[in-house]
Amino acid sequence: MSDQVVTQKKNTEVKRVFLESGIEVDTVYTNANVEDLNIGHEMPGEYPFTRGIHPRMYRDKPFTIRQYAGFASPEETNERFHFLIKNGQSGLNVAFDLPTQCGLDSDDPRAYGEVGRVGMAVDTLKDFEVAFKGIDLDKITVSMTINGSAIVLIAMYIALAEKLGYNINTLRGTAQNDILKEFIGRGTWIFPVDKSVKLVVDTIEYCAKNVPKYSPVSVCGYHIRESGANPVQEMAYAFCIAKAYTDGALSRGIDIDDFASRLSFNFDIYGNLFEQISKFRGARRLWAKIIREEYKAKNDKSCWMRMIAGGGGGGLTKEQPENNIIRSAYYALISALSGTQTMALCSYDEAYTIPTEKAAEISLRTMQIMIHEMGICDTVDPLGGSYYV
Repeated sequence: MSDQVVTQKKNTEVKRVFLESGIEVDTVYTNANVEDLNIGHEMPGEYPFTRGIHPRMYRDKPFTIRQYAGFASPEETNERFHFLIKNGQSGLNVAFDLPTQCGLDSDDPRAYGEVGRVGMAVDTLKDFEVAFKGIDLDKITVSMTINGSAIVLIAMYIALAEKLGYNINTLRGTAQNDILKEFIGRGTWIFPVDKSVKLVVDTIEYCAKNVPKYSPVSVCGYHIRESGANPVQEMAYAFCIAKAYTDGALSRGIDIDDFASRLSFNFDIYGNLFEQISKFRGARRLWAKIIREEYKAKNDKSCWMRMIAGGGGGGLTKEQPENNIIRSAYYALISALSGTQTMALCSYDEAYTIPTEKAAEISLRTMQIMIHEMGICDTVDPLGGSYYV
C-alpha cells in the first residue's frame, strides 16, 4: 500500500470521544440535534428553569461569593472571616473540625489530635459569639458545613441570632445537614440511618414553622462525586437523597410549598467544561419537574434548584500547585455559565494544607475578576443557544 493511500485512510478515521458520563460526543452539532427537544421557547426565570431560576440572573445581582473558611480557634476563624469580608466576600461558609462534626467536645479523649485541625472547634455558644463577633448576620448570610451534629449547631446559630437581637422570622442562612451523603460518600455520621434522617426532617419541620427564611438542608452531590461518582451519578444520588428528606417532611403533614423552596444543593465541578454545564442545566430542569409533577407543588419557587457550585478539590493536584489557580478559574467560569446562586472555589493549596491568606485571596480575586472584568454578568444564559450544550 502506497504512503499516499495510508495517509488518506488515516485522515478518514475520526477519533471517538466519550464524556466521563459515558455519552459519546459528535464531531459537530447542528439544529437537527435539538429540534425534538422543544426548548426554543424557554426563558430564564420560567418553569422548568433550564436557563436559570431568575429572569435577569446576574444582571440584578451576581452570585454570592462564599469561600469555605474556618480553622483552629473561634478567634482565628473570626479573623479570617473579617479578612475575607474586607476583601469583598459576600457570604460565609463555615468549616468545623472533626470533633465538632462528630458531636465531641474538644476535651473528649476521642478528639485528641483533631481539635481545630481542619476547621473551627465549637463547644459552647460562647464560641459562636467569638467567631461571629462584628459580623452583621442580616447582611452576611452564613452557611454551616455541618451534618451529624447539625441540629445542635443550628440551635446554637439561632440562639446566637436571638441573643444579638435579630428577628429569627427573617433570619437567613444554610446548614448542610445532609446526613445520607455522609453514609454514602464521606463517613462522618453519629447515629443509625433512620434516626439520622429523623433529625434532618426535625430541622426541616422546625425551620418551616419558626425560621421560614432559613435553609435547613443543602443536599450534596459534591462529596459523592469526590468519592468517585461520575456527573450523572452525582445528580442521581443527590436527587434520591433530596426526595428522601422531602418524603419525610410530607409524612408529617407539612405542605410541599412550605419547605421545598428552602431546600438547596451543593454540587461539584471538575472535568469537561461542557459536560459540567450541561449537567446543571439538565438537573435544574429535572428537579423542577419532580417537584411540580410528582409532588404537586403550586409555587414556582418550590421548583427551584438553588445551588452552590464551585471547584472540586478532587480536581486539584499537590504537584505543581500553581496550576490549580488556572483550573479554579475554569471551574469558576463553569459555575457562572451554569447559573449558580453561590460560588466557592478551593484554593490552590487545597491538596496539602488549610488555605493561607494569600491562597484564599487569589480564589476570591478569581471570582471578582470574572464578575467585574470578563462580562459574565452582562447577559443571561449566554450558552442557551448552543446546539452542543
